[in-house]
Amino acid sequence: MPSMSTPLRLVDEKHGSRRGFKLRVVIIDDDRDTAITLAALLSDEGDEVHTVLKAEEALDTCRLVRPDVVISDVNMPAMSGYAIARELHERHGAFAPLLIAISGQWTKTSDRLLGQAIGFDHYLLKPCDPRELLAILRPLREGKSATGG
Repeated sequence: MPSMSTPLRLVDEKHGSRRGFKLRVVIIDDDRDTAITLAALLSDEGDEVHTVLKAEEALDTCRLVRPDVVISDVNMPAMSGYAIARELHERHGAFAPLLIAISGQWTKTSDRLLGQAIGFDHYLLKPCDPRELLAILRPLREGKSATGG
């Protein structure tokens, strides 16, 4: 899905080649270890990463950052990842960021289907495979849509 602003294109200074777009990513997870691990992975890819450990701060952070991608835990105190996804879709419609759910507790097919119905574009299980996450983001870095599946 397109974002409300255009990501920055990265250039490999050594080879003068394009590495793709730099993404603005908001990671929402009350598990500090998961948030830090995902942030390190995406920062290493050159992305601008913002972590939110309290779900109730997520929507304000998204409003300020205007992310291209939101990676959200589903089960959090105060506000679920489902509620965050629903609110972002209501606010931004077709311009909502790419929404990726991650869950270690809500792992059934019915949980995934609910996540898709609410607006998550992807639903990953914890611990998520970094290669799977990077594969989901690759089309965005190439300027294409990364929705579905």
